[in-house]
Amino acid sequence: MARMTLSGIKKSFNTTDVLHGIDLEIADKEFIVFVGPSGCGKSTLLRLIAGLDNISAGEFRIDDHRMNEVAPSRRGIAMVFQSYALYPHMDVYENMAFGVRLMGLEKAEIEQRIDEASKMLRLDPLLKRKPRELSGGQRQRVAIGRALVRKPKVLLLDEPLSNLDAALRSDVRLEIARLHREIGGTTIYVTHDQVEAMTLADRIVVMNNGKVEQFGSPRELYERPANTFVATFIGSPRMALLDVERSGNNLALAGSGSLTLGKLPAGGERELVIGVRPDALTIKTDASAEGFKGSVIYTEYLGDNTFVYVRLGDGTLVSVRADDAIDLKPDAPVTIQVAPDAIHYFSRSTRERLAA
Repeated sequence: MARMTLSGIKKSFNTTDVLHGIDLEIADKEFIVFVGPSGCGKSTLLRLIAGLDNISAGEFRIDDHRMNEVAPSRRGIAMVFQSYALYPHMDVYENMAFGVRLMGLEKAEIEQRIDEASKMLRLDPLLKRKPRELSGGQRQRVAIGRALVRKPKVLLLDEPLSNLDAALRSDVRLEIARLHREIGGTTIYVTHDQVEAMTLADRIVVMNNGKVEQFGSPRELYERPANTFVATFIGSPRMALLDVERSGNNLALAGSGSLTLGKLPAGGERELVIGVRPDALTIKTDASAEGFKGSVIYTEYLGDNTFVYVRLGDGTLVSVRADDAIDLKPDAPVTIQVAPDAIHYFSRSTRERLAA
């Protein structure tokens, strides 16, 4: 088993506080993704779990055993870095064998582990090649194989796809998902790409400024974001946030008109933020229609989807998932209507989600 508990984890470098009390419970065999903008602390947290950096405060446990003072080599953890970090003078076989030889395993056991990992990663034909003779995707698979032959309880991956082009990222992402299903261990994956997070994770940790903003399944984060940061970070194109004034069941947007809805969140806050995703919006060319007024900026045709970007009267840019046949010229006046059941409500002062 590899159940992990992080309690009040803090990390400081000299006088700079990087992590501010991280609390997480990770179940055995879960695929967890740490996601967030550059500098939010996700890679630092991964290095603390691996034991590559010391924890400043708090406690880290694996299966109820305290890990704070345990050496990295004794934690049952293997890590795949953003850079492949392969030995250039060694072939693929030797790169994969190097670490397990240091574990003191018998030759037959080493050969069996490399055989299993190479077949799993489709590296069999490449075992005698040097890293310079491999593509980026093949090198990444070797780096993963080097970790797998150690048979770790926990596999850590730090932005493993960032050096690959778009097509390779998609291919290797599928490989990682397949490997997790076959191996069944606990995996923690760090990325700044929310698409990778949504497609791979059982649960996602959204981080910002050294804190956890929300921890939940991809569906939970998409459908019920805890605050405006999560709301705009998860989803592509991003959710639009509109500062509105509430009067009864009417929501007014400065310079853009208003909407009248059947139901608004309980509470007396007059100033609200509403969040709307592209598929919750409808675009109308009828200037007399009820809704928020704006003008077209440009249309983005992606083959399977068409998005129209509209600048509203208050200056907010919103994206609308539109009919493929729509033909709107830049600067054309339009009205944006919102599906009432698809609106997300947030407090203007705290930026936290309000109960509908």
